[in-house]
Amino acid sequence: MNKKKKVILCSNYSWTIYNFRLPLARALRRSGFEVHLLTQRDRYLPIIKDEFDFIHELFIDRSGINPLSDLRTLLCIFRIVMKIKPEYFLAFTIKPVIYGGIVCRKMNVNFIANISGLGTVFIRESWITKIVQKMYKIALDRSYHVFFQNKDDCEKFLKNGLVQENTTSILPGSGVDLTEFSPSPIRLNSEKATERFSFLLIARMLWDKGIGEYIVAAKQIKNQFSDIDFLLLGFVGVDNPSAIRISQINEWERRGIIKYLGHTDDVRPHIQNADCVVLPSYREGTPRSLLESASMGKPIITTNAVGCKEVVEDGRNGFLCRVKDASDLAEKMKQMYNLPASSRSEMGEYGRKKMEEEFNIEIITDSYLNLLKTSS
Repeated sequence: MNKKKKVILCSNYSWTIYNFRLPLARALRRSGFEVHLLTQRDRYLPIIKDEFDFIHELFIDRSGINPLSDLRTLLCIFRIVMKIKPEYFLAFTIKPVIYGGIVCRKMNVNFIANISGLGTVFIRESWITKIVQKMYKIALDRSYHVFFQNKDDCEKFLKNGLVQENTTSILPGSGVDLTEFSPSPIRLNSEKATERFSFLLIARMLWDKGIGEYIVAAKQIKNQFSDIDFLLLGFVGVDNPSAIRISQINEWERRGIIKYLGHTDDVRPHIQNADCVVLPSYREGTPRSLLESASMGKPIITTNAVGCKEVVEDGRNGFLCRVKDASDLAEKMKQMYNLPASSRSEMGEYGRKKMEEEFNIEIITDSYLNLLKTSS
């Protein structure tokens, strides 16, 4: 009887496994691999444990670079790899990619990285950026394969000599489950007399997501229109230098600028109730919130930024605005508001078709499975 090949799937915390990596983990298991999940404990870990037998807890400090904490992360990954002796190590998010790559390089394990976004350290370049680039180079130098979620990030790594071109390819983000996120109806014009128009921003509450610009744009628009709601949905108080405090969000809500909806494990009801989904982010891998919204047939507005612009064809399934430009964002939002429902519906239909053709989650799982099969 053939022994199952072992795969470690590593991401920084359980929420990211739960929200982004479970379809891949399930596909790997169905294909006969023994799947081990390595991640930090949070409230989603018990949910994952109900489905997967091999769960290993990762020590990781997600708040920044701390040499002692990062050494503990490196040693934690080393011990797990020594214990499991996997054929493959699949890494997601910055620290698992860097420290997982270093360990796998030392232990001759097939290392497959997914660069799902470059984060704050690349948005605000500094001496830390140079250190992180050098660490990426060490980690990825002998990797079996490196997936990127957009062309710009791939070209940046190639230009800086961080990866070898023959080991790279581009995936359409994390993909979207077309069945789970199915189209919802666009409200008719006749309903406008009783229904308010709503813009929805789904993201972790970070300045880098363009939330400041969203607030400024909302204030500008509210001076002209009284029947528009501006909604925020997502985690607050996350470990990130760009994090927005809950006190700030409460202040915006007190002043009537936005409504904060908290966070949820199921964004579908909120997307369904929105007229348009907005994400004025400064840089992304490929934002899942936009994929899910487009898959549900909603028009979207986002920035002409790395990772965001790939999701929107300007004027077809939404609008693109300039990065860090609240006035341009407000203008695009007013354009969306003034469109007849039939035009917004056409945008939503085109967006759904785009998701079906370019961002189906099966594209991602098939890419991984084909890669692992060819290396067998």
